[in-house]
Amino acid sequence: MTDVADVTDEDQRAVQAAIDGELRLLEPEVRAVPALVLELLDPEFTEIGASGRRWDTTSVLTVTSGGSVSPESPVEVSEMSGTVLAPGVVHLTYFADNQGRRVWRSSLWRLTETGWRMYFHQGTPAALGD
Repeated sequence: MTDVADVTDEDQRAVQAAIDGELRLLEPEVRAVPALVLELLDPEFTEIGASGRRWDTTSVLTVTSGGSVSPESPVEVSEMSGTVLAPGVVHLTYFADNQGRRVWRSSLWRLTETGWRMYFHQGTPAALGD
């Protein structure tokens, strides 16, 4: 585990960039616009959803642009934290609560020529007491 004193300003900026991107991807207004989602997903993006289903960029765009995310029920995020695994690679973890469903989320973000993009995401159902 990295000591807090070992965290550089560059690492803090990298983690914050990944957090900002993650939170944007959870915004219904962003998810409804495929071009905005594509700005945040790596071309090689994959996800293992809380359902166990494997997703890629195309399947995610089909669902998000179909209006499956309701502005009336925003995702509540808690306990978000991140760490730099290597230069240009950030790992985030957090809980996402949406309509009574709590999911433990994990994302890998990598720095590309066009900015920080989500490379991998996984959701695991969690008990509400976790």
